[in-house]
Amino acid sequence: MQTVADVAVIGGTGFYSFLTDAEEHAVETPYGDPVAPVAVGTVAGRRVAFLPRHGRHHEFPPHRINQRANLWALRSLGVRQVIAPCAVGGLRSEVAPGDVVVPDQLVDRTSGRVSTFVETGATHVPFGDPYCPRVSGALLGAAPDVKAGGTMVVIEGPRFSTRAESQWYAAQGWTLVNMTGHPEAVLARELRMCYSAVALVTDMDAGAEQGESVGEAEVYALFKANLERLTGLLTSAIDALPDPDGCSCSSWADGLDLSYEIPGS
Repeated sequence: MQTVADVAVIGGTGFYSFLTDAEEHAVETPYGDPVAPVAVGTVAGRRVAFLPRHGRHHEFPPHRINQRANLWALRSLGVRQVIAPCAVGGLRSEVAPGDVVVPDQLVDRTSGRVSTFVETGATHVPFGDPYCPRVSGALLGAAPDVKAGGTMVVIEGPRFSTRAESQWYAAQGWTLVNMTGHPEAVLARELRMCYSAVALVTDMDAGAEQGESVGEAEVYALFKANLERLTGLLTSAIDALPDPDGCSCSSWADGLDLSYEIPGS
């Protein structure tokens, strides 16, 4: 397989473009079409692929994103490391709107999503630590105000949480709430790619404080206001990414007969 790009950025709500002078690759996958053609360009001397998670014009709500096609398309172009910026709500007082957080744990509260490439046989992916420590480390070193750690709970959407749900998530000790982080992270692991989320807190979720519950307009506005900052952070992180060879995100499958195909392997 010829490597077209070795790093990918999957842009979240409000993050629909990243590269300049990009070339587009229309990729067919066994799982249907990805949300858009994959744009490929150069960032910090690295060949970087970009996909807008919700489509170029936010056509796809969180529960309708073809995550399998997205991740398969990136891997088919040679991608081995994925950075996944996303908008999140804050659940606890240790975070506030405007904070950038690199979570270290994930809780899946979605329903009905196809969350694996495994369709036959017995392949069980290790997922105790859902995010790559090497990619996370590059993100944490990209700016002094990036916060480390925290659990991101992923809900089905597209609705926001009720106040009671939000209070329950916070009571579990979870820090952030999001609608797209699963199954994206586990699909990347199944394809032996290093993956880390980087979360921009756009609001405090419904149960975090009394008063108005979260609305779409404030989420979009805060993300837009931080887009230049986030782009700079991603560029610095890409420049600092270490070699993925030997990372446990890939080596977990060494010697195993997987029950699905990984493109290019």
